[in-house]
Amino acid sequence: MTMLDTLGAVLPRSARLYGDKTALVIAGRDFSFAELDGLSDRLAKGLAGLGIGAGDIVTLYSANRWEWVVAYYAVAKLGAVINPINVMLTPSEVEFVVRDCGAKAILASGDKGAPILGVKETSDVAEIVLFDGDDVADGARSFAELIVQNDPGFDVAPGAPGDLSTICYTSGTTGHPKGAMLTHESVLMNAAMTAQMHVRTAADTLVTALPCPHVYGNVVMNGAMLYGMTLVLHAAFVEDEILDSIERYRATLFDGVPTMFMYLLNHAKLDQTDLSSLTRCAVGGQPMPVAKMVEVEARFGCPLIELWGMTEIAGLGTTHPLYGRNRHGSIGIAMPYNEMRIASVDDAAVTLPAGEVGELMARGPLVMQGYFGNDAATNETIEDDGWLHSGDLASMDEDGYIFIVDRKKDMILTAGYNIYPAELERIIAGHPAVALVAVGPRTDELKGEIAKAYVVLKDGAEGDADDIIQFCRGELAAYKVPREIQFVADLPKTSTGKVMRRELHTLDD
Repeated sequence: MTMLDTLGAVLPRSARLYGDKTALVIAGRDFSFAELDGLSDRLAKGLAGLGIGAGDIVTLYSANRWEWVVAYYAVAKLGAVINPINVMLTPSEVEFVVRDCGAKAILASGDKGAPILGVKETSDVAEIVLFDGDDVADGARSFAELIVQNDPGFDVAPGAPGDLSTICYTSGTTGHPKGAMLTHESVLMNAAMTAQMHVRTAADTLVTALPCPHVYGNVVMNGAMLYGMTLVLHAAFVEDEILDSIERYRATLFDGVPTMFMYLLNHAKLDQTDLSSLTRCAVGGQPMPVAKMVEVEARFGCPLIELWGMTEIAGLGTTHPLYGRNRHGSIGIAMPYNEMRIASVDDAAVTLPAGEVGELMARGPLVMQGYFGNDAATNETIEDDGWLHSGDLASMDEDGYIFIVDRKKDMILTAGYNIYPAELERIIAGHPAVALVAVGPRTDELKGEIAKAYVVLKDGAEGDADDIIQFCRGELAAYKVPREIQFVADLPKTSTGKVMRRELHTLDD
C-alpha cells in the first residue's frame, strides 16, 4: 500500500477498502469508514459554500468527538490548512492563535465556541461553526445544518505531499506560542511509520483518550483511519470507562501518556477487567519510570512500547519496533526514513560518539517547514542543513537506541502536556502584587512534573497564593496554571541578573 499525497485522500480510500467496517466508536455511537467519508463530503461542501477553499486556515477547537474527526478530514478535502488547537486553551489564548495564523473559520463545540464569538471582530475569522444543536448563538452557524443540506460526493482538492497541511501551535518559550507548519507528507508518514513500527493493521481495535489535536493523538487517529483499524475514542480519560472499553470491544491496543497508565495501575477495577485481548500498549508524552513500565507489562499481559516525539516533527521521532528489542528506559530508535543524532551542545555540526551526552537532533521528511510567520524562531530551531534542535539532552548506544538524559530547554512536562515557564511568568508578572516571578518544575508521582511559581512580592504587598492562582486561571489553560506558589525574598541570579531557573529548587520550603 503506497503513501497517499494528501490527508484529503485518506477517507475516500479507506471507504473503498473497508466500507461498512466500524471505523470510529465514540460516546455510544458507531461510524463506518463509508459513513465518515460521506459526512466529511457533506461538510466539505457546506464549508465551500461559506467561501472556504484551498489554502484557507481553519481552526478546530473541541474535545474529542465525531464531529471533530469529520471536520478534520473535510478541511483536508478542501485543500485548506488544518489548525487543531488544544481544547484547554482560554479565549485569550485562542484569540492569539487565530490572529497569528490568520484563520478564516473556526469549528468548535458549543461550550468552546460561544465564549470566542467576539474574535470575529478582532481577527480574519469570517465564520464560526458550532458542533452542538441547531439553535446556535448569534454570530455562529450550525454544523448540523451544513451537514444535512448536502449530499455525499466531493472531489478532493488536488495537492502535493510537500504542501502545507497543518499548523500546530506549541507553547511559547518566549511567552507566546509558535505555529509549527507541517506538510501532508510529514503527517501521513508519521502515521504510516508508526503503524509499521508497531504493526498496526486492520486487525486492530484501538482504545485511547488522547486528544486528537495533540500530535500523539493525531498520529493515532490518522493511523487508524489509514489502515482500517477500529478506533474507540474517549472524550476524556476516565479509568472505569477506559477499562470497560478495552474489555467490551476486545481492544488489541491502548495508547496513553504515563499518567494514564499510573492511574490505571492504581485503580481497583484493573485486576477485575479482562485485558487478555491486548497485544501491546504504547506510551509517550513524557518519561515513565522503568519499574512502572515493568509493572504495566506484568498486569496488562502485553508489551509496553515507549515513544518520543515533538509537534515540530508531526508526532513520533523515535520508538521501538514491535518485532525487535524493547529496551525500557530508552525512547527507541529513529523512525524509518528519518535520521536522529546526538550533537555537541557547543557546536551542532559535531556529532558525538556512542554513549556521550549531547542534544538530540532530527532530520528528514517529518521535520516541519518552520514556524508560521516567525523566521527568527525557525532559524534558531532548524540548521541550514536541515537538522532540527529538539532541546532534549540524550545519548545513543552502538545499536542506535536513544536515552533521554535531561532537557536543554526549561520546559515542564505535566501529564504529557508541555508547559513553558516564560509563558506562566508573563501572566503572573501581570498580577498587581507581584514584583518578580520565576517558574520551575516540581516532581509529581502521577503527572511527572507540575509547575511551581516562586514569587517576590512588591514592597508592602501581602501574599495570597489562591488569588494568584485564580488570576492565572483567567488567562491560562487549566493544565498550565501553577499548582504551587511560594513567596520568596529573592530569586537566584547570575552575575548579569538573569534568573537561574535550575537553582529554584534551592528555595523550596
